[in-house]
Amino acid sequence: MINKVVANADEAIRDITDNVTLMLGGFGLSGIPENCIQALLRKGVKGLTCISNNAGVDDFGIGLLLKTRQVKKMISSYVGENAEFERQLLSGELEVDLIPQGTLAERIRAGGAGIPAFFTPAGYGTEVAEGKEVREFHGKMYLMEHWLRADFSLVKAWKGDTAGNLVFRGTSRNFNPMMAAAGKVTIAEVEELVPLGELDPNLVHTPGIYVQRIFEGKNYEKRIEQRTITKI
Repeated sequence: MINKVVANADEAIRDITDNVTLMLGGFGLSGIPENCIQALLRKGVKGLTCISNNAGVDDFGIGLLLKTRQVKKMISSYVGENAEFERQLLSGELEVDLIPQGTLAERIRAGGAGIPAFFTPAGYGTEVAEGKEVREFHGKMYLMEHWLRADFSLVKAWKGDTAGNLVFRGTSRNFNPMMAAAGKVTIAEVEELVPLGELDPNLVHTPGIYVQRIFEGKNYEKRIEQRTITKI
């Protein structure tokens, strides 16, 4: 079995260059590839197209890459927590493709499954439908949407082994598994890296065949996007 372990995030992203397309796992701030984002900041690559459910917040997640102007285009579903994103969008500095969340998930899943296009009712009759093929099925109108794929997928898992098999925990099992399948090169950072054979095969969410590089991450902050406290 091939050992896919690399030393750290900087080694893992060594061949990510300017103007590539990245998928970054996570939902809000849950399950985001924190170490890889920090490595991208250090490397200073620019002109990135980032496919992610959201754009992080101003001082964390993809928001850090927006602040340093390393992102050229965002393909996302929800971006309401990032003031810098809003500023760049309204000023025309950032290209943005906003996609209904279910459509975004299915376009990524289709990319990993090798399905180039599919039909969905989401967005019919709205600006989302502009320029897209429309067909009627069983008396209902549907839009044709195309798959999404990336040069690199950056995902974060709870546990992984040296062959790249991944186990996600709780809500971090969001966009990560489908993104792992849709990247030409998938880089996984994990909280705990174990030897091959220690993971129960019945609990593996992403088989190692989808992962090219894996490393054990450090110093995870695991921030909460919004905290609401009730006074007692």
